[in-house]
Amino acid sequence: MHPHHPKLVILGRDGVLNLYREDHVKAPEEWQPVPGALEAVARLNQAGWHAVLATNQAGIGRGLVDMASLNAVHRRMMQLLADKGGRIDAVFFCPHAPEEHCDCRKPLPGLMLQIAERYGLDGGLSRVPMVCDTARDLQAAQAAGCEPHLVRTGRAATLTDEQLASWVGGIEAVTVHADLAAFADFVLHREHAQLGVVGEDSRPTRLTT
Repeated sequence: MHPHHPKLVILGRDGVLNLYREDHVKAPEEWQPVPGALEAVARLNQAGWHAVLATNQAGIGRGLVDMASLNAVHRRMMQLLADKGGRIDAVFFCPHAPEEHCDCRKPLPGLMLQIAERYGLDGGLSRVPMVCDTARDLQAAQAAGCEPHLVRTGRAATLTDEQLASWVGGIEAVTVHADLAAFADFVLHREHAQLGVVGEDSRPTRLTT
């Protein structure tokens, strides 16, 4: 990481941080964390990492969720995180339905480019891990130049080995983890191993378990 750039990780929301719902998270009580996910964010924070969310929220564009409800959901999310000693710096979201053809709905890279601009990452996002639970989000990570990671929670939880191979096959150097806690373990272990090491190639290898 560039010495003047923050240690930054981009997280998906639904299926990564909280349990995925086909009918959208419409109210605070419907936002239920993935087991261990809040603690994982707190561990990353404690190690100096900043976490931001990049999330498609098409329920807004479809009229299923309004901004007041989304804000209430995120207040609950922030409170539950704070209870564990963690925090999300910012939430970047696309409010558009697919048929609106915006440039910020993943798999397009618009949200991540907004994040890069906000954090002054003029050198690009190549050192920024992005945690995904869908093939669409992996494609967004690749389009934005992020380091792609897949967690087997949310929509990736029920993939067969063949489906997993199909998802990651077109994306370079995807690292697969059981969940966000395992991702945090990976990042913190890698960071510890690199302390004092100059010039080591730290690109992740592909894991399939």
